[in-house]
Formats: sequence, structure tokens, C-alpha cells
Amino acid sequence: MIREELGIFLTAVMFYTRIPCPAWVGHEERYISLATRYLPLIGWIVGGVSAGVWAAASYILPVQVSVILAMAAGVLLTGAFHEDGFADVCDGFGGGWTKEKILVIMKDSRVGSYGVIGMILILGVKFYALVALAAYGPLWVSILLIAAHSLSRMAAVSVLVTSVYVRDTDDASKAKPVARKLSAKNVWLAAAWTAIPLSVIAVYLSVGFLIVLVPVAVTVLLLRRYFIRWIGGYTGDCLGATQQLTEVVTYLSFLAIWKFI
Repeated sequence: MIREELGIFLTAVMFYTRIPCPAWVGHEERYISLATRYLPLIGWIVGGVSAGVWAAASYILPVQVSVILAMAAGVLLTGAFHEDGFADVCDGFGGGWTKEKILVIMKDSRVGSYGVIGMILILGVKFYALVALAAYGPLWVSILLIAAHSLSRMAAVSVLVTSVYVRDTDDASKAKPVARKLSAKNVWLAAAWTAIPLSVIAVYLSVGFLIVLVPVAVTVLLLRRYFIRWIGGYTGDCLGATQQLTEVVTYLSFLAIWKFI
């Protein structure tokens, strides 16, 4: 039982990051599906590494350089998994006017003008938001980073469990292994991983920061509605775009909340 649960967690690590895993961790499809319940916990790892790089670099380097290094660490750790999805969504929904065309464009491995422009804009907003957050001190910014990475991945999970997967071919789509509905138990487990860093912020900083859940929830609802309107559900790229957009919304919300607390 413990070995199986460890296998599921390590499958999540293997699937959502570039962290090496033991050779005994295979590619069992059932494990990949169940591993979604650990996606917010993967946010702890990615956010924690990014926060560690930022905190260490900020002692000897300017804050802007430290933030860039922290962002680079997160991208390297995940292999730009979610960023790639966001770029594909920008290309697909920007260049396609039918469900079939959108899906074809998103499946194309090449990045078009919409994807490039979208990545420049979202990385630029993320950079300046993190630079502004850095003014509040390394400890709390580190916790906010972990919370943002975890919450944004829970946002992707919420799209997954409330929508239908729209690809019906045996392609190499990122979402194919996780295109099954999660049980209520798994959804609650994912939510629990998300709640822990938010609870730390509420207890030791201010409960007012929990207002961040409102703009994130609104963003999820709008994205879900948009995806359903155009393609009838979600793809793996849609989940990646949801993670990226809600991560940025979380940073911006933290900045807005901090201004009034």
C-alpha cells in the first residue's frame, strides 16, 4: 500500500517535472491518472525550488536578476511543461475559428506568432509582479511562491474535473493520461495540498490573503467557459494555460491585497 502510494507520487514527479525517479517507477497509465491528486504538491516542489533560488541569489545579486534565475529554475524543473501548453493555446485559439482547426493548431509542435507574443506578455507580467513582491521580504515571498504554484495547479485540476476531455484520438497529447475524472477523494486530497500553504499565510501573515481565491476562481470559471464554448471541453494544453494564467493572477492578487493590508 505504501509502496503503491509512493509509486503514484513519484509518477506525478516523473510526469510533471524533470526530476529523476527510481528505475522501478514505470509508466502505468492508472498511476498517471491517479497522480493528478498530487499536482498541487508538485507545485510545492516547483515553487520551493524557485523560492530557494531567488532567496539564495538575492543575497549577492540584484533583485531583477534573482527573479529571472528563479523563473528559469521553475522552467527547467518542469521542462516548460505548462508554458508550452499556454503557447499552444494562444496559437490554437488565436488562429483557429472552428473546433477542428483549433485542435489541429494546438497539436502542432511549432510555435506561431500568437504563442510567442503570449509567452512574452505572460513572462513579462510574471517577472514584474515577482520583482514587486520581492520588496516584502524573502521569507513571505518564498511562501507566496509555493502557494501560487500550488493554487494554480489546483486550478488546472478543477478544470479537469468539471469539464470533458475533447481529443478522441490516440495522439501524444499531454492530457491523454489524465483525461479521466478524478474521484471525490482524490479531488479533496489535491485541495488539501493547496490549502496548507494558504493556511500558513492566513495564520502567520493575514487571513485577508485568502481573498486571492476569488480572482483565481473567477479566472478558472472564465477559462472553462471559454474552452467549452470553442472546443467543448479541455485538452492538456488548456490545463497548462490555466496553470500559467492563474499563477500570474495569484501574484497580481497578492500584490493588490498587500497594498491594503
